[in-house]
Amino acid sequence: MLNNFFTPIYSETFTIQDYLICTAVSLALGVLIAFTSSFRSKQSKSFLLAVFMLPAIVQTIIMLVNGSIGTGVAVMGAFSLVRFRSVAGSAKEIVSIFLAMATGLATAMGYLGLAAVFVVIFCIAMIIASFVRFKERDDLVRELRITVPEDLNYAHSFDDLFDKYTKSSKLLNVKTSNMGSLYKLNYNVELKSEDDIQSFIDELRCRNGNLEIAIMIPAVNEATL
Repeated sequence: MLNNFFTPIYSETFTIQDYLICTAVSLALGVLIAFTSSFRSKQSKSFLLAVFMLPAIVQTIIMLVNGSIGTGVAVMGAFSLVRFRSVAGSAKEIVSIFLAMATGLATAMGYLGLAAVFVVIFCIAMIIASFVRFKERDDLVRELRITVPEDLNYAHSFDDLFDKYTKSSKLLNVKTSNMGSLYKLNYNVELKSEDDIQSFIDELRCRNGNLEIAIMIPAVNEATL
């Protein structure tokens, strides 16, 4: 009984009934993949629609080129003309696209039961992973901006504070402001602890004459590959 669940519904040629069944399963699994992709993350409507339709599209193409080398080469040449000019997707989006394509391949070969089990397992894994927070080194990396007066020797004025509150620090750029009476310093720092940010700022204020100080998360999309 279980072995029959993982056998293809057709062998070499397929009928219109086989095609409709495979397409219905592809669309149903596409809905599940699209739902998982949007779980606890914001996705555009166009991306969700693409993930929903991709299994059925891949399935149709594979069923058409099945057993035909000439048609397969022609389809490969047509796909090589496609140029993707969109921005790089997040890691979760890329995984969802590959999952949708693998689902289409499985349903195209008639392995509907295998495709269903495959999608359910990976969707459950993606949902569980969305609840797990991994502590990364980048979680404590911050951008530090300090405004100092022109008479302050900023090169080594904050070294002891950086040693006390940060694991590493690097001066990225310096620019003048207010007709040259102020310097704006931009550092990249890795904090030892988030709990010490207020104390860090307070001690920096005592050094820079209570001028502007800002600590922020770097504007980098950490989810991209």
